[in-house]
Amino acid sequence: MGVVWLGVAADASAYTIYVSNEKDNTVSVIDSDKLAVVATWKVGRRPRGVTLSPDGKWLYVCASDDNRIDVVDTATGKVVRNLRSGPDPELFILHPKGNPLYIANEDDNMVTVVDVASNQVLAEIPVGVEPEGMGISPDGAVLVNTSETTNMAHFIDTASHKIVGNVLVDARPRVAEFSADGNRLWVSSEVGGTVSVIDPASRKVIKKIGFSIPGISKEAIQPVGVRLTRDGRRAFVALGPANRVAVINAETMEVEKYLLVGQRVWQLAMTPDERLLISTNGISSDISIIDVDAAKVLKSVKVGGYPWGVAVGPK
Repeated sequence: MGVVWLGVAADASAYTIYVSNEKDNTVSVIDSDKLAVVATWKVGRRPRGVTLSPDGKWLYVCASDDNRIDVVDTATGKVVRNLRSGPDPELFILHPKGNPLYIANEDDNMVTVVDVASNQVLAEIPVGVEPEGMGISPDGAVLVNTSETTNMAHFIDTASHKIVGNVLVDARPRVAEFSADGNRLWVSSEVGGTVSVIDPASRKVIKKIGFSIPGISKEAIQPVGVRLTRDGRRAFVALGPANRVAVINAETMEVEKYLLVGQRVWQLAMTPDERLLISTNGISSDISIIDVDAAKVLKSVKVGGYPWGVAVGPK
């Protein structure tokens, strides 16, 4: 395995991987060349969702138990300010232009829209019960929020901040991910055990992808994180307690294989060059590094307690 990794690393660009550790109230910083933790930053309580500003200067962190968003200077690792949010922010997404930030507030059934420059709340959008997943179309015109208890994907017009459509999916939807061309929306349903592929134009489910792993009970297969390659050819889905990442042909929407990773795989992120996929594995307190082209796990890296979110930016 070491020989394989060295061959990949020699050609790869260098990136910084940021992982939120829910139990430690920290962010682990990993060098993609060294594949080792190079720093650990203190943040607010129960950090979950993380994302980067387009220029990589600011790391936004959902400090869920502090009901706020921490803004971390990636040059110093210090929390420099806090952004307003509703109660219990869990996941969020930036507009493609870098502002505003759309935040799912699990406890009050709202999506909060915050201007990251002025820290002003621009809107509060009522959605279903227990909102979590946040996806946005490549042009920034359509925001999608998933509500875990209502079992819906809510389509929101970002200009008017109004819901323009709802799509019923299977139980406990967690993550919403648009394809790079905006023609497909993938929504994972943790308890339903499926991924719904939706046509955003018609707002119709065109395919439900199920999973079957020999020796693993159906109840343990719980889809959460979803990532798609820009060319639209491949998708990856984290399967929770099944300890697997599913590799899917995104064109045929058929599962190709399953990759064994750490325990309780949660969220996924790719390096910008799409050479590497990173999974956060909560119970084993590590991340798995996956070669995207080869669809092969290269290495695991120990991080903090109960890693949850992951983002990748410039070194």
